[in-house]
Amino acid sequence: MWDRIKDQAKGLQQQAQGARGPAGQRQPGTGGSGASGGSGGSKEKLVGLLKSQLGSLKTELKSGAYRDASMAMCALVAAADGSVDPAERHHVENLILQNDVLQNFPPEQLRQRFNKHVDQLMFNFQQGRADAMQEIAKAAKKPVEAKAVVQTGFVIAGADGYIAPAEAQVLREACTALGVSPQEFDL
Repeated sequence: MWDRIKDQAKGLQQQAQGARGPAGQRQPGTGGSGASGGSGGSKEKLVGLLKSQLGSLKTELKSGAYRDASMAMCALVAAADGSVDPAERHHVENLILQNDVLQNFPPEQLRQRFNKHVDQLMFNFQQGRADAMQEIAKAAKKPVEAKAVVQTGFVIAGADGYIAPAEAQVLREACTALGVSPQEFDL
């Protein structure tokens, strides 16, 4: 199944690269692509595809390890630039609560875990980051959950149609912690 997901994602990426000229350079007026690239439909399609794929795994993603790792991932994505203002915190919290797969868990559990990580990141970023990565790594035992944690982070990061370089870096680091190839997500 993951091979099919990977092939679908690569197909979307190749479509996006069709709008690029020689040496992969963006052509004027075509928009960007790639994990840290600009705007446009291809990024939205990739995020939509990952969201749909997560939805198809909803019945498998009910463990506490997935829940906790996903909340740590969401907090790291939100704090990727080093800060989380109240509006951003509220926005990410809403994205979490509206996520079809995360509806497997009581909303208050999700809020509590997400906010705990955000608070730790804002108090001491390096220690909070280390704690969140440690929580994320716990999902590595089950490959389906490990990839789903990265997909969840990708969906949250790409909700605005753009994945910032700092968010892409967090996603790459999470892949490493989970034993997932960043190339599977074009990171």
